[in-house]
Amino acid sequence: MKKWVVTLPPPEEFIGQYPELPPIICRLLWNRNIKTQEAIDEFLNPDYVQDIHDPFIFQDMEKATKMIFNAIKKNKNIVVHGDYDADGVCSAAILIQTLKKLGAKKVNVFLPHRETDGYGLNTNTVKLLREQKTDLIITCDCGVSNLNEIKEVKKLGMDIIVTDHHTVPIEIPPADAIIHPLSPKDNYPCKTLAGAAVAFKLAQGLLNKHQEENETLPDGQTHEAFEKWILDLVAVATIADMVPLLGESRTLARYGLTVLNKTKNLGLRQLLIAAGVADETGKPKRTYDSETVSFQLAPRLNAAGRMDHANSAFALLMAEDEKTATDLAVQLGKNNYDRQKLTEQLVSQAISQIKETKQENNAGLFVIGDNWSLGIIGLIAGKLKDLYYKPSFVMGLTDGEISGSARSIAEFNLIAAMKEMPEVFSKFGGHPQAGGFSLKSPDLLESFKEKMLEKISAVTAGMELAPQITIDAEVDLDKVDWKLYDILQRFEPFGQANEEPKYLASDLTVVNVNPVGQDRKHLQLMVKHNSQIIKKTIAFGFGDIGKHPSNWREILKPGDKIDMVFRISVNEWNGNRELQLTVIDLQKK
Repeated sequence: MKKWVVTLPPPEEFIGQYPELPPIICRLLWNRNIKTQEAIDEFLNPDYVQDIHDPFIFQDMEKATKMIFNAIKKNKNIVVHGDYDADGVCSAAILIQTLKKLGAKKVNVFLPHRETDGYGLNTNTVKLLREQKTDLIITCDCGVSNLNEIKEVKKLGMDIIVTDHHTVPIEIPPADAIIHPLSPKDNYPCKTLAGAAVAFKLAQGLLNKHQEENETLPDGQTHEAFEKWILDLVAVATIADMVPLLGESRTLARYGLTVLNKTKNLGLRQLLIAAGVADETGKPKRTYDSETVSFQLAPRLNAAGRMDHANSAFALLMAEDEKTATDLAVQLGKNNYDRQKLTEQLVSQAISQIKETKQENNAGLFVIGDNWSLGIIGLIAGKLKDLYYKPSFVMGLTDGEISGSARSIAEFNLIAAMKEMPEVFSKFGGHPQAGGFSLKSPDLLESFKEKMLEKISAVTAGMELAPQITIDAEVDLDKVDWKLYDILQRFEPFGQANEEPKYLASDLTVVNVNPVGQDRKHLQLMVKHNSQIIKKTIAFGFGDIGKHPSNWREILKPGDKIDMVFRISVNEWNGNRELQLTVIDLQKK
């Protein structure tokens, strides 16, 4: 059973300090640790001019822009090295578009193949780029952990600029310039930028430098217009990569969603059409928000690198004609469908393996499969972590090598643990709750499992581990109306560190339970609260015995008393628009 935690209300003096704000807004701000007038203004009313920081706060920005303009002027070969996920692909598209817009003639992209190249730079890639007479490499969404590979880059006589946002290692690679918000030599104000946002800051630095001596870009477009039109890619990557949506990251995502709703990017437009959230002309059927990115765009962009190669996602974002964009959007849709089916299949196998090896009571979970796709194992790890609420490690054995992906719970820092056992890895990296790794040898598998289990057990000893639902406030269901919904819209875009608000309604009376959907896995619950007003709610998946072993479809009967955690959204169909109360969790009294 999930643990429900209702946050405490703010002190009365805090509410009194901001009389112009409704009490519910004060409570939500307090819950998110947004407590000063400056922070509140930036959060509720982000301003692109005031809240976007000067890119030259990065100490190496001056050097990086000079190197790039010198490479463009001398017609040198520039290669942008991205990554295979949505953040890495969007990062590469931002930089390639910017470089071409500034007049670069010899500029190419290299996106690694998840299976054969792995994450970040590798020695074979470095040698290949040298053979192709590359002069300057610009990484995006990777590079900071590639110490040996960057030493090889310099040894072979190439220049390299790193733009990244991942965990910074103890030994910094000898790149010519590093643009990274967590760099120890930098005091950049926003530490949570996504990879594409860091790439955008480099693009912004280049545009600012160019504008010092040129009124417009070479094609006549203004610098400001081009900068604003690439914000849709920044928003997609920022939301897809699940970085905290606070500070500059929030401002970039907020303005980027505005751009996305009128995007000029042919690929994004066709992807939105293929996803069914835009009509055949590309007009939004409803306003695109963080949910649109998280559930429609990001999975399709990620599916390219998971099922085949990220090059198709990059080609989509760079497409210059409708047919190419349409064909690629359809291809990514198929990739995403195939990815969903394969994930379901492998999750089932992983659960069976956990049961067969009697791991249910272990502090962490470890599963491995022959030739399990590296593009899918991260998704499996995420599913296992959610299902068991334990750090989960999923590995594939391919050609005698073991590579894995891990997802962790809030109580256990994955990367910190990995850093304490470097002897077992040939490569590792990521974030505190999500990481990837390769073992030096399959013979080290048992040692890795033993050491990691020891660390998990030591950290989590004595803790009551259970998935937790943080509830923003308890409310009267009868008072949930359009006014409250409109207030909540000021908190968009929702994401990490700014989760969509969740509410508790206690002691509801069930009026009716209707299974809905083609497979009858969803439940429409009609409930009453403190009056005779009947409210309609939707509980997605609550009729699915696989997802909810208690099977609410059979348990709930008219007249039952329940407590409900829910969120407020809008359901739009055939031009109609109604408030939708979406159930997150239930408890029967």
